[in-house]
Amino acid sequence: MGATHVGSMSLNRSEQLVFDYVQTHAEERHHWMEKVRKAVAANGDEHAAAAHLAGELWHYYEERSAVVTSFREIAVREGLRRISMKNLAEYLIRVWTVPRPKKSVRAAEA
Repeated sequence: MGATHVGSMSLNRSEQLVFDYVQTHAEERHHWMEKVRKAVAANGDEHAAAAHLAGELWHYYEERSAVVTSFREIAVREGLRRISMKNLAEYLIRVWTVPRPKKSVRAAEA
């Protein structure tokens, strides 16, 4: 699978397909924006939120593969073996949430 870049992130072809689909479908984009924000708030940690979202994005890819032609074509050709959605999850967190302030070294030592 070839990788493409969104911002400074390298996405695999499946991640790019999901990202492009969500970007071009407003209802889907709003749904995922809310889901990303809730995941970050619920997990309190962006790494844990990204791991959670990666699983949800994979399930979304599987679901879309049954009903959307562009997804279905890839699924027929390559099968539905699990593909990492971690980079996409991390990217969506970065662009759809307010960045958390970095902890200073002194604050971490206290």
